[in-house]
Amino acid sequence: MTAAKPFTAASYKLCVADLNFFYGDFQALSHISMGIFANQVTACIGPSGCGKSTFLRTLNRMNETVRNSRVEGQILLDDVNIFEQEVAYVRRRVGMVFQRSNPFPKSIFDNIAYGPRINGTVSNRVELREKVEQSLRRAALWDEVKDKLNESAYGLSGGQQQRLCIARALAVDPEVLLLDEPCSALDPIATAKIEDLIFQLKSSCTIVIVTHNMQQAARVADYTGFFLLGRLIEFDRTAVIFKNPAKQETEDYVTGRFG
Repeated sequence: MTAAKPFTAASYKLCVADLNFFYGDFQALSHISMGIFANQVTACIGPSGCGKSTFLRTLNRMNETVRNSRVEGQILLDDVNIFEQEVAYVRRRVGMVFQRSNPFPKSIFDNIAYGPRINGTVSNRVELREKVEQSLRRAALWDEVKDKLNESAYGLSGGQQQRLCIARALAVDPEVLLLDEPCSALDPIATAKIEDLIFQLKSSCTIVIVTHNMQQAARVADYTGFFLLGRLIEFDRTAVIFKNPAKQETEDYVTGRFG
C-alpha cells in the first residue's frame, strides 16, 4: 500500500485527505493523504526539513499558533473533521509531547494535575491524586517519583522529564498521542525506556511518532510514512518500508544513499 492508493475513512482513527499546509507563501506540505490506524504506532521518517514535524502538528491543530499559516484539506478524527471542532476539544483528544522535555516550573504532582484541573475532569482531591498516580504509572514513572511528588520537576533527569511530559499528556486520557522526536536528546538507556513505554501505551491510545532514527522507527512502529520535500512518498507497514519499499526514493533513504 502506497500513499497513492485509495483508503476508506472508516478504516482509521485519523484520516488525512489532500492536506496542504503553508507558512506564508511557503508550502510545507503538499497533498498529503494517509490513514492512521487505531491502537497502532505510526512513524514519520525523512530528512530534516521534509515536513514531518509540520505534519504532526497539524494533527492537533498546533500549527495554528504560527502567524500567517494556513491549512487546506481534511483531517478526520473518528470521521469528523477536526477543523470543524473547537480547538481545545481537539487537543484534549489528541495530545502532544515535544522534542525537548518541557516540564512546568511546578512540582511533579502539579505537572500531572494541571490538565485534569483546567479541564474539570476530577471533582475532588482524592480523584486528582488517583489520576496523578494512574498517569505516572502509565508513563512507567511512578516507582521512581512516588516519594518526591512535591519536589520540582526540574530535579528529574532528562529521560524522567520526558516521561513526565508523557504522563502529563496522558492525564487527560487522549485518544491519540503525538510524539515529536521524543528521544532525540536522550541517552540509550532513557531511549529504551521511552520505546518500551510506547509499546505499552498503544493498547490504550493511537500513537504517531516523528523520528530521525530509522532504527527506532523499525523497532517501535507498525506503520511508517516516508516524507520528502513536503510530500508523502510512501506509506506502508514498517517491514515493507524498510525491506521492500515500492519507491526508489524510499529505498535510497532507508539504505543511506541520501539524507
